[in-house]
Amino acid sequence: MNTHATFDLERLAAANAGQATRVLMEMRDARIAGQRARFGPRPVIGASWDRMLANGVDPERDHRTGVLSTDEVERRRQTSPLKTILPVLREGLLSVADVAQHIMVIADADGRLLWREGNKSVLKMADGHGFDVGADWRETVVGTNGVGTSIVTRRPVQVFAAEHFVRSHHPWTCTGAPITDPRDGRLIGVVDISGPLDTMHPATLALVCSVAKLAEARLREGHLTALDRLRSVAAPLLARLDGRAVAVDAHGWTAAVTGMPPVDRITLPKSLTDGRAWLPSLGRCAVAPLPGGWLLRVEDDEAAVAATSAMTRVVVDVSGERRWSVTVSGSAGCWTHELSPRHAELLYLLGTQRAGRSAAGLAADLFGDPGRTVTVRAELSRVRRYLGGLVAHRPYRFHEEADVDLVLPDDAARLLPHSMAPAVIRARAGAGP
Repeated sequence: MNTHATFDLERLAAANAGQATRVLMEMRDARIAGQRARFGPRPVIGASWDRMLANGVDPERDHRTGVLSTDEVERRRQTSPLKTILPVLREGLLSVADVAQHIMVIADADGRLLWREGNKSVLKMADGHGFDVGADWRETVVGTNGVGTSIVTRRPVQVFAAEHFVRSHHPWTCTGAPITDPRDGRLIGVVDISGPLDTMHPATLALVCSVAKLAEARLREGHLTALDRLRSVAAPLLARLDGRAVAVDAHGWTAAVTGMPPVDRITLPKSLTDGRAWLPSLGRCAVAPLPGGWLLRVEDDEAAVAATSAMTRVVVDVSGERRWSVTVSGSAGCWTHELSPRHAELLYLLGTQRAGRSAAGLAADLFGDPGRTVTVRAELSRVRRYLGGLVAHRPYRFHEEADVDLVLPDDAARLLPHSMAPAVIRARAGAGP
């Protein structure tokens, strides 16, 4: 649906929150009715509303699923990497939230609220909206909101008043930012600041983003410390070995290496055990456990070389809404690598354009700017770390001998819902990549 123009939400909300709310309500009601409003919503909100309409979320009914039991909440808390960064989140947000009549909530990657703290009066108000520990705040359950929409888009988002799809949430403003694990890029949760709509401040989004980035930096520090511990154990062992060997942590990050050029990370299968394994970047290896990781000794023989070159079939699965993967299989075996949002976009584009695409063409597809070739080349360099020679360049493409299968969602409108890439948006609309 076309609209005349978007409007400056921050400026209008700061000047007149009531008028901003009325304009947003008009836009929301028009979108639900399939009509044209004077103004259009911000792109991130409009895309979310479209997902809600496609998923059949009731805009007038506050639907809630079962709240997790106390035992399950505690189990998730204890096993979540979010636990280690709670002090950073509390220090950065709680004092501000309390003074500004807001609350801070922290949800896991499933949209389940695990922690909730802040202004006491606002906590009581939140109880009436089901905004409680253990509740499910995915978009598909409660509509557009700071937690669920951040999970889908993998980016910070502020949802003001009637930008919430479900009417009962209109008295609120929510600002959420995703938190990713620096070891593998996986989404581990969302931190959100929420409160009555008349307490909204334009700086809230910047504050939440900054604290989320600070929390990710703390996770990165912990990862480097763990690698140092592994290195202290592995270095003496490697010094006594002949041939090629490398010590990696459970996520494949390199702690120490001998007999070969150092690499930052090695792609590991999801289930690695003591014994032997074939790895895409090394070939056949002897695998032994280390405290906090693995020792990989490369078996340099003809069989290993043959195994490395035997990859023939590639399955790029982008059918899911939050998880995507590439699976490579051949006579040497089969392995699967989970894709980041950006790599899912890139491999989807390469899978649809087998003749190849230049760096400038891919930059236009991804960003609408053919000049952003440096970013494209950097990302494809990372892709080639686990796909190796299966991805050729000049132009970028899957190797001609690879049998590539692209697995898409049944409904094109659900393709890579996080993506704002122009080519993906066209494909969701049925116009092709």
